[in-house]
Amino acid sequence: MKIGIISFAHMHAHSYATVLKGLEGVTLAGIADDNEERGKKYSDIFDTTYYKNYHDLLETDIDAVVVTSENSLHHRHVLAAANAGKHVLCEKPLATNLEDMKEMITVCEKNQVLLGTAFPVRFNTPIQQAKKMIEHGVLGEILAIKGTNRGTNPGGWFIDKEKSGGGAVLDHTVHVVDIMRWFTGAEVTEVYAEIGSVYTNHPIDDCGIITMEFTNGMFATLDCSWSRNSYYPTWGDVTLEIIGKNGTVKVDAFSQKLDLYSDHDGVKWIGWGDDMDAGLIEDFVKSVREGKSPLATGFSGMKAVEVALAAYQSNEKKIPIKLS
Repeated sequence: MKIGIISFAHMHAHSYATVLKGLEGVTLAGIADDNEERGKKYSDIFDTTYYKNYHDLLETDIDAVVVTSENSLHHRHVLAAANAGKHVLCEKPLATNLEDMKEMITVCEKNQVLLGTAFPVRFNTPIQQAKKMIEHGVLGEILAIKGTNRGTNPGGWFIDKEKSGGGAVLDHTVHVVDIMRWFTGAEVTEVYAEIGSVYTNHPIDDCGIITMEFTNGMFATLDCSWSRNSYYPTWGDVTLEIIGKNGTVKVDAFSQKLDLYSDHDGVKWIGWGDDMDAGLIEDFVKSVREGKSPLATGFSGMKAVEVALAAYQSNEKKIPIKLS
């Protein structure tokens, strides 16, 4: 199987490429990047062909592409790939508005290609164990979930709203909302949010508290922020506290770690646990081989972004926003 990557703008591209290079029967067949210096650099690192124009990559005999461009370009790149008959794994957020996401899903379906959303947290072992507990009824009826996704400010195009579509709320809401939906099978019916910019000197949101109601009557809250400073031991976190009628479980997706203390770097966390990105890429490759939907579909990506967009609307209007 031949797979290409469109853009190394997103930091996850390096991890995805590393996984692809290590998979048996898979060839990283090319990297397309309009940033020539960056594209050639990573093409050399991963020993593959560089393409200045992504259309040239899509005209080759690749089977699929991984889209890791700026958020504002996801729509364009996914449509081009679908129309070229290539299966697509798109970095989250799937897109920056509802209309684009609906079109991406429709065009992929029309061209009979798979569309997956990069939600690697689904492949984290503690997260998967919590899902099994819920499915087996260990916690009973789920009453509420408290989640966090707090990280460091990534800078660069992430804080340029024209390219990112939004700040921390868009960047960090989607992962945890996806997990909440995946755990329960319920959809968000109402969103209320308070959003601010307090940690950076840029005119973009860097923190938010979101409250949500779901179709199953569950209530949830989420701290989605870039509140971790540059000296924090790691980039951030994903945590969940799941409250059921029969019990409560707390999940820390990144607790499999070692604490490293040094005179040079201070304290750093070194992860020793599973590789979520590997699970994500392996699932996508298996989906392409078997012609079945990936674990996190384009629809999953759209429903998560829908909540983030409603959060922005709620903050602007200072009212709860109902979702249809």
